[in-house]
Amino acid sequence: MSQQLSVFPAFFRVAQKSVAVFGNGDEAFAKVRLLLNTEAHIVAYADHPEPAFGAFLKTNGIATVREPFAAHQVEGAVLVFAATGDAAADRTIVAAARERKIPANAVDQPDYCDFLTPALVNRAPVAVAIGTEGAGPVLAQMIRAQIDQLLSPSLGLVASLAASYREAVDRLVPRGAARRVFWRHFFSGPVADNVALGDFASARREASRLLNEAERVSGHVWLVGAGPGAEDLLTLRAQRVMMEADVIVYDALVPQAIVDMGRRDAERLSVGKRKGCHTKSQDEINQLLVKLAGEGKRVVRLKSGDPLVFGRAGEEMAALREAGISYEIVPGITSAFAAAADFELPLTLRGVASSLVFTTGHDLAGDVLPDWARLAVSGATIAVYMGRTVAASVAGRLMQAGLPPETTVAVVENASRAERRLLHGTLKDLPDLETRTELDGPVMVIIGDAVAGANFGRSEPLAAGRRQASDAAKRTEQIGN
Repeated sequence: MSQQLSVFPAFFRVAQKSVAVFGNGDEAFAKVRLLLNTEAHIVAYADHPEPAFGAFLKTNGIATVREPFAAHQVEGAVLVFAATGDAAADRTIVAAARERKIPANAVDQPDYCDFLTPALVNRAPVAVAIGTEGAGPVLAQMIRAQIDQLLSPSLGLVASLAASYREAVDRLVPRGAARRVFWRHFFSGPVADNVALGDFASARREASRLLNEAERVSGHVWLVGAGPGAEDLLTLRAQRVMMEADVIVYDALVPQAIVDMGRRDAERLSVGKRKGCHTKSQDEINQLLVKLAGEGKRVVRLKSGDPLVFGRAGEEMAALREAGISYEIVPGITSAFAAAADFELPLTLRGVASSLVFTTGHDLAGDVLPDWARLAVSGATIAVYMGRTVAASVAGRLMQAGLPPETTVAVVENASRAERRLLHGTLKDLPDLETRTELDGPVMVIIGDAVAGANFGRSEPLAAGRRQASDAAKRTEQIGN
């Protein structure tokens, strides 16, 4: 399904300009009420307005022409609304407007709409317009109600006050991060608080103080967890700092949809860091973060999952500390939690598993058995990151350590995402994972007695892959014979 709009959202300048509304009933009434949110000169063409509509026009001093439609009536208007309730009459009005190259809108006739009217949240001079391209007007109204609750009633007053400071800010505050930080403090600090209280004198004092204290902002780095991949699992804090960033430095495992959630004009730098495809070494990434922050830039280092779980954040923090650059950790949801949620799997279970181990399968590649392998034997749940290519080694070493071959395992590719894939089996089946070459996304393996409590209704058996491979081999052999 396309994510592209068939319309381009825009705002028309209508102050002191003529906007014509044709109709006598509820449709025209609704358009006039909507237009009263603006400074447009509204002209209602209503030869026989319904009583409530007529009274409304009179009470609000709206110019009214009580004549039947004539094509010349659209002349001089910047917008035309055809809202008569008669589809054929509305099409005639739109045709007259289009002939004169005036944008027109016919109620409930998308093919006769040069523009669409949105659901509107008005905090003048701030406006939020919600459109659905006609697909769901009720949905647009529902969204409008939610946004209306989110935005302070005094937001427009704060925006108007900000306009009076814009020239001084342009003159005194450097462009870039310093100016963004100034405005963020303006709109979310004591200035906005005092406006909400109606204390405009205090609001102006606070605004002047901010202006006097504004200076070049030092570089700063956020080490941000992007979560397992689903956009709606990104934290609110992560979203906020991504909107403050001058530069977003991201790993290959971070989906492009999440990278795109950053500030529109932020520079975006991919540093690869995917198995077998590292475009930059860790040292080069460290040096890049130091360089960017040293230039005074606000940098988001975007990592899959949580930055402190197999994200090599320790090396980046050490480099930033050594360079004297401030940084902050923004936690993310690590893949083990997302994989467990996909399987409805309790990572700890009273009386069964009271401890949890995060590891990578590569820990078992050496000669020395790691301590966590013994924890597995004692009942801990083991979450193995990047486990597909070392599945056989993991299974073999754990069974060698004493873990029963029948221990349940759960495997998730692309945890939390729409394209996730779930597999289940036992420890003795785990080596089959290495043959599943179709699994090209990040794979999480969870092992332990607690895994038996998972919901396997949406997963496929690991052993099925072995049978499919065997059947394919037999077919190949038969063809060869």
